[in-house]
Amino acid sequence: MKKSTATLVQEMLDREAIRDLPILYCHYVWQNDVKAMVNLFTEDGSIGIDDGTIPNTKGRKNLIKMYEKALGDLAPRPFIHNHVVNLDGPDQASGTCYVEIRGITDGESIIGAGYYNDEYRKVDGDWKFLSRDVKMYYMVPLEKGWAEKVLKGKKKK
Repeated sequence: MKKSTATLVQEMLDREAIRDLPILYCHYVWQNDVKAMVNLFTEDGSIGIDDGTIPNTKGRKNLIKMYEKALGDLAPRPFIHNHVVNLDGPDQASGTCYVEIRGITDGESIIGAGYYNDEYRKVDGDWKFLSRDVKMYYMVPLEKGWAEKVLKGKKKK
């Protein structure tokens, strides 16, 4: 069935609003604006990192506490790329976006790469993160590099 022009336009507007979320998220991380960052989530929104450095955290109050600690410890500088958006309904969507991170931990330069598996919900006409599942490919000291981390467990030929 062919979609109407109005439906196609609404889908484009929704995709653009969703694509703005990770961009704004990174901007607020750079600005260390925790409240603005957390306001990008639904009231019951959550985030977790697969390596356990940040356990699954749910709800805006808990997110504020977690981000205040995490941003202070890492001073991350994220760069977001390649955002794929799937519209799953008029007020729900999912997507994946890739991230490069530069930061400082314990006075040492670090570098990382990974991706976010996101779920989005439209709340009162605005798109928000319902959940962010962070998958880190590596997060290592810059001097050390990432080859060892990536190749760990793989047999060398």
